[in-house]
Amino acid sequence: MQTVHISILIAYLAVMVAVGAWFSRRRHVSSGDDFMFAGRSLPKPVLIGTLLATWVGSGTIIGGANFAYTYGPLASIFFLAGTPMGILALYYVSRKVRSASRYTVPELLEARFGLAARMIAAGITLLAYTGIVAYQFTGGGYIISMITSLSTGEGTLLVAALVTFLAIGGGLFSVAWTDFLSALVIVFGLVVAIPLVIGDDVGGFGAYWNDLPETSTTWSGGLSGLELLGYFLPLFLLILADQNMYQRLTAAQDEGTARSSTAGFFFSSFLVTVPVALLGSAAVILMPNINPDTAILSLASEHYLPAVIGGLVLAGALAFIVTTGSSFLLSGASNVVYDGFARFSKTELPDASRLRIHRVTVLAIAATAYVLGKFFPSVLELQLYSYTVYGVALAPPVLAVLLWKRATRAGALTCMILGTVVTITWEELDQPLDVNSVLISLPVALVSLVGVSLLTKPSDPLEASVEDSAPGARS
Repeated sequence: MQTVHISILIAYLAVMVAVGAWFSRRRHVSSGDDFMFAGRSLPKPVLIGTLLATWVGSGTIIGGANFAYTYGPLASIFFLAGTPMGILALYYVSRKVRSASRYTVPELLEARFGLAARMIAAGITLLAYTGIVAYQFTGGGYIISMITSLSTGEGTLLVAALVTFLAIGGGLFSVAWTDFLSALVIVFGLVVAIPLVIGDDVGGFGAYWNDLPETSTTWSGGLSGLELLGYFLPLFLLILADQNMYQRLTAAQDEGTARSSTAGFFFSSFLVTVPVALLGSAAVILMPNINPDTAILSLASEHYLPAVIGGLVLAGALAFIVTTGSSFLLSGASNVVYDGFARFSKTELPDASRLRIHRVTVLAIAATAYVLGKFFPSVLELQLYSYTVYGVALAPPVLAVLLWKRATRAGALTCMILGTVVTITWEELDQPLDVNSVLISLPVALVSLVGVSLLTKPSDPLEASVEDSAPGARS
């Protein structure tokens, strides 16, 4: 436990709380649009930062480091490549997303496939996003316990409280601006850490490569091709249909800003994923017997980095986790507000009522996520489970809304139901034959979407392209 680390951590958390308090004032958040979309006024640098920080959280800093530590830097390319490849696909649909201006992904699906699709999608989103929030809490608890005298459980509770405060207070205003600050800190810390760890502590890139375990120097890391694909697909699928990404793009000032910010997100993602792969794998040389979840965190906390740089890495990692958790809390609560209360209300909900319901829902999801996190032994396990459920069930029909006019309501509903059921069933069976559930459920979802769509006729007028439907359908 270093005084410098604690000082930096406390100072940074204080800044985050101050930003959240500033944007929680009524002058900034007085309507549902302010709370969800920051008044649709986010400038490009902030939008790039919030896209990056929302995506890069516990799953990358801890789950990605776990993978690199266990399987090596080359195999990590397959695991972490899901992020940039998913962003590329998102780039080509970003204008359509901004133009559609939907509050939620389920609302986008209703405009094409009807109310049943919206309700099923809302349920899937809540299930997955609660899981994602849960492992942000757990990951933050790891960091707190490493640099303070608090236990992991106590740290998890502290992080849960901070995440909930940011989401309840200023909505996307506070989340986006803390995201922006977090992105600057963590990118700086990770990039500076590479030459310090590999150059000074390990002895240079030659020594780094020679000292890696034998399997870690192979492209597969000892995994089969199917196993590598099973790690790649959940990340790739999630980002394609991630409601957070769609809501961030909707918060852009205009369609051009949405697209250029997505390009900025693509390039900046390498400033995180590459250092995570290199540092996570270097940790196995320096600390061969630690918990893989803590690979990068241990480099920062165990004197392998100068105290200030280590403190910035730890503070930035925690900040990423906090803001990612806040983003998913905020987004998941929007499903309850807009796909539930607002959708079925007989009268237009006043802004004050929407804000109140949103904040109460955030609190309820946070409590559920905290309990859920206690049932999964590792961040990586919970990460893959949550990603798979959401990505398999929603990515295919969302892409069909944007790109395939022949998709029908029956095809989309069948895809979502079977994708979810098969994923959960395969996980509950403890992944028979050690086959990742995404390798079973994704083919089932895709075949059902295409097959059922081709066998049924799009007779309902709702079943048109997203551009043909007016934005802001009842919500």
